[in-house]
Amino acid sequence: MVDTTHPASPVYVIGAGPGGLAVAASLRARGVRAVVLEKSDAVAASWRRHYDRLHLHTTRRLSSLPGLRMPRRFGRWVARDDVVRYLEKYAAVHELEIVTGVEVERIERGPGGEGWVLHATGGRRLATSAVVVATGFNHTPYVPDWPGAQTFAGELVHASLYRNPGSYVGRDVLVVGAGNTGAEIAADLADGGAARVRLAVRTAPHIVRRSTAGWPSQATGILVRRLPVRLVDRLGAVVERLSVPDLAPYGLPRPTTGLYARVREGAIPVQDVGLIEAVRGGQVEPVAAVGSFEDGKVVLADGTRVSPDAVICATGYRRGLEALAGHLGVLDARGRPRVRGARTVPGAAGLYFTGFTNPISGMLRELRLDATRIAKALSHP
Repeated sequence: MVDTTHPASPVYVIGAGPGGLAVAASLRARGVRAVVLEKSDAVAASWRRHYDRLHLHTTRRLSSLPGLRMPRRFGRWVARDDVVRYLEKYAAVHELEIVTGVEVERIERGPGGEGWVLHATGGRRLATSAVVVATGFNHTPYVPDWPGAQTFAGELVHASLYRNPGSYVGRDVLVVGAGNTGAEIAADLADGGAARVRLAVRTAPHIVRRSTAGWPSQATGILVRRLPVRLVDRLGAVVERLSVPDLAPYGLPRPTTGLYARVREGAIPVQDVGLIEAVRGGQVEPVAAVGSFEDGKVVLADGTRVSPDAVICATGYRRGLEALAGHLGVLDARGRPRVRGARTVPGAAGLYFTGFTNPISGMLRELRLDATRIAKALSHP
């Protein structure tokens, strides 16, 4: 149990995104003092940087955090700006104690192996008995180290820098990566006036409708999470054939591995918000994965050479936890927390992680559940 009687020893929550705010609010509701440390100057920093078109792929009803519902006026699929407004209001309603402009650089064990010491900017040393790391799934943009990339004369950027198609009107654009971000940016560019849009695909994604006959795919994801992988894969294949047209003639074949088997490997299906129509209409052209860059051209895995004006890399993120906690034995080989939620690694009592998975049941929903469990663990002996 956390000692809440000493004002100098709160639970420190690292990160003022939805995960960190949810944990802090849940702790406060149980009488535990929590201080949120945020390196930027405001809550919801990563959400503010997302592209303009973004809406939640999860329903409003299933995306609220503990203690405050998202307003009905936000609609079923909540827009990015409304998510930011909600998180701002959430922090205010729960009167959360948030310190901005402070980045925690390293977590060390406390004296004698008891508790934790946070090393933060400005030479701060913050002692506590419990820490919750909520720095986010999309923390550090990742761009592959393609041979010859430095010689490319065009624009080469990570998708985290993409906002809208305005600066790409009339240009030839190659989007790399067929996950949800790459698929939506490609569709956005096609709608927004890009002269040509290619989508470089390394592994054909599973594509699902965001909702079918009013039933959201998120609800299905919640229902099937505990079922056998093979059963879900068989059911998923049937649903895909019935609801998603065959895009193989357009260069985007159906995956050869099952949907849920891919999810268990960390590959979330693409929720269609315009990609299917854009591919069938020829506005988005699926092509092979990027292999290298040569003589100012992009060389694809099948040997094709293309000369786009811009390459937008929707190639994912890294969790960026190695410097913070990699020396504590709490991360796996991929740099992700070995456990999450209310569980802690043996020998690391009081160190919790939330928000480092991307489940088909919806990240915000899982953050809500994690927050409640962590708060319960920290408020009971």
